[in-house]
Amino acid sequence: MRRAGWAAVLVAAVAAVAPLPRSLVERWFSQGLYRSIQPALTSISNLTPIPLFDLLCLSAIAVAAVASYRVLRVEGTRGTLRLLRLLVQGGAVAYLAFLAIWGMNYRRVPLTEKLSFDSARVTPDAAGELAARAIDSLNRLYTPAHARPTTMADLASAFHDAERALGSPDRIVPGRPKTTLLGGYFHYASIAGMTDPFFLETLIAPDLLDVERPFVIAHEWGHLAGYADESEANYVAWLTCMRGDARAQYSAWLALLGDVRDFIPKPAPRLDAGPRGDLLALRYRYSRTSPMLRAAARESYDKYLKANRVESGIESYDLVVQLILGTKLSAAGDPVLR
Repeated sequence: MRRAGWAAVLVAAVAAVAPLPRSLVERWFSQGLYRSIQPALTSISNLTPIPLFDLLCLSAIAVAAVASYRVLRVEGTRGTLRLLRLLVQGGAVAYLAFLAIWGMNYRRVPLTEKLSFDSARVTPDAAGELAARAIDSLNRLYTPAHARPTTMADLASAFHDAERALGSPDRIVPGRPKTTLLGGYFHYASIAGMTDPFFLETLIAPDLLDVERPFVIAHEWGHLAGYADESEANYVAWLTCMRGDARAQYSAWLALLGDVRDFIPKPAPRLDAGPRGDLLALRYRYSRTSPMLRAAARESYDKYLKANRVESGIESYDLVVQLILGTKLSAAGDPVLR
């Protein structure tokens, strides 16, 4: 048993640093094994409104606490090294499970290499036009967006159309949006949502505005589709919401406005009172979060992303504007594939 534990640690260490070719990961994992795992796991986790991730976390804490108590009670301080060994080996097993179920998607071929993407299209003028378009769209869509909610069936249909536009041969099973015991942490750390990498669930913050939900859910579904990079998941959410109803489109423009606010042209187009009210609600919620917890969450997530070979770290969220501006579109509005 001890040998098996150290073997897991060795395999996890090798897996963390092994330079696997992206094309191999894309073909055999992201478009192969993962496409078999995801529908099964998400279909199972969708059966319950309770996040299985919560149960997993509580179970892990309970097992760690009981093991620590037993080891230290029997061996005293001499059991510290044994306890550390058990924790390291348990962490190695969890990391290998993470990679095998979802985490290998961080090493797939990036969208910029699969789409007709040209960084020369990403200019301040283009960003300014996108910012002006965002303001005009928010003004135009405000009333219909607040009149009718987006159903999960409609959002799923738009998402599957976005998958098709990105050249995916199969459809994923969308995750049932769930609130989690981590909801308080989500609020104070200003986190909108999370994809459970073990049961492939969609977890969302409990205090999202109704008009935020379509984009946040579509973003997490983008992760479920294997787009681990944050900018790519945002791009999938963008494509999804642009194919959706008025609330979904409004949700996308509201999310994008923060990324292009520095490029708003002068004189700036005027944002109507309705969208300004939504932005005020977002600012009010943000004012009630914890600066210390936000900073800690941002720093830890930045390290997590870089450890999983996302070199830009937390900044990868903002790269969605580059994907929107730099990707060539067909006459039908679909991204052109290479």
